[in-house]
Amino acid sequence: MKIDKDSIKKIAHLARLEFDESSAEKMSKDMSQILDWVEQLNEIDTENIEPLTTMSTEVNVMREDKVANQLSHSEGLKNAPKSDSDYFRVPKVLE
Repeated sequence: MKIDKDSIKKIAHLARLEFDESSAEKMSKDMSQILDWVEQLNEIDTENIEPLTTMSTEVNVMREDKVANQLSHSEGLKNAPKSDSDYFRVPKVLE
């Protein structure tokens, strides 16, 4: 499939990208190659193939939640660089 310069300009506008003429020509060739590759994939018979849900064979191993020793509120705030009576003090991020 051939992508022309008008299509590249329209896609660039939608994606808020800017290309000079030489870059637009290269992008046109690259996108045409990508679409040709996708067309080749569409020719593959996948009738009896189940879709993959993940590429990894690893399985998450979850541990059982157990109640353990906990810090009291005052112990948790003891080593904080800055704190109020009940909370950690952190620098303001948003105005």
